[in-house]
Amino acid sequence: MTEIKKRKIHTPEFKAKVGLEALRSGKTINQISQEFGVHPIQVGQWKKAIQEDAKKLFEGKRGPKPIDAQSEPERLYGEIGRLKMELDWLKKKSGMSPS
Repeated sequence: MTEIKKRKIHTPEFKAKVGLEALRSGKTINQISQEFGVHPIQVGQWKKAIQEDAKKLFEGKRGPKPIDAQSEPERLYGEIGRLKMELDWLKKKSGMSPS
């Protein structure tokens, strides 16, 4: 009789651990795959995924934050109201009568 092999489901933490080990150690991918009990192709794929996604860690750290489209009109109306109050106050202080 033949045994039916079940697929192994690895956690993201395990995948990251194996991928980082492949990146930083002097071991070959075959050695790492034997150590962790996964296929060498899988180790290579996880290593490649880490290398490609590493740049995303540093994106968006600086610069303006994206503005929520729904809050934009509320923010603009608030600024209009504030500016109108400042204008009225300046007219009052300068002696001009508000229209």
